[in-house]
Amino acid sequence: MNLGADSTKLSFMNKLLAILQDVKVQHTVFALPFALMSAFLAAGGVPPMEKLGWILLAMFGVRSAAMAFNRILDSKIDAENERTKSRALPAGQVGKMEYSLFLAISIALFVFACTQLNHLCLLLSPVALAVVFFYSLTKRFTWLSHFFLGLALGLAPIGAWAAVADELTWTPLLMGLAVIFWLAGLDIIYSCQDYVFDKEHDLFSFPQKFGIAAALRYSSIFHGIMVLFLLALFFAAPLGSIYLVGVVATAGLLVYEHSIVKPDDLKRVNVAFFNLNGAISVLLMCFVMIDTIY
Repeated sequence: MNLGADSTKLSFMNKLLAILQDVKVQHTVFALPFALMSAFLAAGGVPPMEKLGWILLAMFGVRSAAMAFNRILDSKIDAENERTKSRALPAGQVGKMEYSLFLAISIALFVFACTQLNHLCLLLSPVALAVVFFYSLTKRFTWLSHFFLGLALGLAPIGAWAAVADELTWTPLLMGLAVIFWLAGLDIIYSCQDYVFDKEHDLFSFPQKFGIAAALRYSSIFHGIMVLFLLALFFAAPLGSIYLVGVVATAGLLVYEHSIVKPDDLKRVNVAFFNLNGAISVLLMCFVMIDTIY
């Protein structure tokens, strides 16, 4: 029995699991449903399974790369923040070398998936990587950083449409705009937790600039704009009454989300951020898929 080899394998697996947990693979639920609904709309029904497979792989690769880059870049900041100091890098569970290797593999995985989709996706892949990496820098110089996060995730429906249709039209752009305002709104809510920390460390956000109460009002406005873009999508795409029911349900969940987060009570921010917004994206995806198929 080679105990040394077994120990090395165990250490490798522990570090890989720590990274996968740290980049929160499960949070792909925010962008992936919009990519899938865009693929269904582009195909006018169920897309080819091979296309869906490569889209899923591309999504996993680009999101993992974005999160790994963010964790490496923000490791010192995370170490000083009570909320984030338990992340893998500041906690010493993995080193920057292991994280950098994971970043490189994720980039390669994304680019390879794009080569298997079509030439347009391959051409757009450097743009997508530049956008998702640039987001991590933005909180250092602009309180509009939430919109850059929205832009990073808003590329998901645009890329999925390009993968299936091999072209770009107004339909995926409307979906992308809806995602931008949705993510900006929910990220503003989430960043309220770091209001004091951002003030003390000269980091930029809506709460840091305008205060928590005003930031939450802006968030609700941005979510209202998201709903308007979803309604515009109804006229741009071949969608019917089933989709409109999904939009109404989405609007209702957004209203509820804002009702449970108060400037003087942020205890339910994680419920609003993770549970409700995960439900919003999956629910809307289901309505789009049903409407498109039937």
